Amino acid sequence: ARRCLRCCQRVFSWIPVLIITSVALWSYYAYVFELCLFTLTNTFEKVAYLLVFHVCFVMFSWTYWRSIFTPAASPCKKFQLSYSDKQRYEMEERPDAQKQILVEIAKKLPIFTRAQSGAIRFCDRCQVLKPDRCHHCSVCETCVLKMDHHCPWVNNCVGFSNYKFFLLFLSYSMLYCVFIAATVFQYFLKFWVGDLPNGPAKFHVLFLMFVALMFFVSLMFLFGYHCWLVAKNRSTLEAFSAPVFVSGPDRNGFNVGIRRNLQQVFGENRRLWFIPVFTSQGNGHYFPLKNRSSESHNPLLANEDMWEESDDGSEEGSLGESF
Repeated sequence: ARRCLRCCQRVFSWIPVLIITSVALWSYYAYVFELCLFTLTNTFEKVAYLLVFHVCFVMFSWTYWRSIFTPAASPCKKFQLSYSDKQRYEMEERPDAQKQILVEIAKKLPIFTRAQSGAIRFCDRCQVLKPDRCHHCSVCETCVLKMDHHCPWVNNCVGFSNYKFFLLFLSYSMLYCVFIAATVFQYFLKFWVGDLPNGPAKFHVLFLMFVALMFFVSLMFLFGYHCWLVAKNRSTLEAFSAPVFVSGPDRNGFNVGIRRNLQQVFGENRRLWFIPVFTSQGNGHYFPLKNRSSESHNPLLANEDMWEESDDGSEEGSLGESF
């Protein structure tokens, strides 16, 4: 019964994606056929509209595809308990002693955040020590690196591996809506006042205008909120609950300046910022802190590049290729 219920949940989880896909396909038909091919009479205007529209539609579709089908990145094996540590942890019945075991293991890893109680963050389901900014997603049933939120509209967790794609999806969705609204507006007015004859095109053009404006308004607020999060270097989860460090909670603990904050998400090569290819910095397991002095106690991070190089051949390399 539980397996059947889980299967049904997976099927129903695709309904929001199918809704967005259906609206996008209908908008393509309404704009290309009903407006451009059947309503427009000026050839130059028709060609110009079709060229720009297809560029917007391709970028919208590409970023949406990457947001949906880019797997959520999970912690690497270095954060999993070894067999001996796992046995020692499970055999120990005293909570304080269990916490101490996790503290000893965490000394070998670049972990600086803590649970609200001050203990090392540990996922009992995944049996891993959580890297900074990593959270367990109950929908995906896995720990997700730099988890932002689980988005039903992409049926995926938005996190380290696809946060750039999600932001680009929002921006290209807005551009798509703005272009449609701007070019449809004059024909919307002509159909509305009766300057153009009634027919199938009238319904599509009128409805296209309303849908484009409705989606634009909703996307504008969501995109603006995420722009603010990127500028502050916070995830949605961190905006609601500040990350806790050894020194206590700090909402700006990962804020290293707007330029470096942007580079963490989009990379250093600005020519690739607006293309949905993976360019985010690092491997999702470690993020520079605002107060670098708090890192000095950990010899593994005396040189930040040492951690990056140690994972280069396995984790970071695979991330760059997989996404």
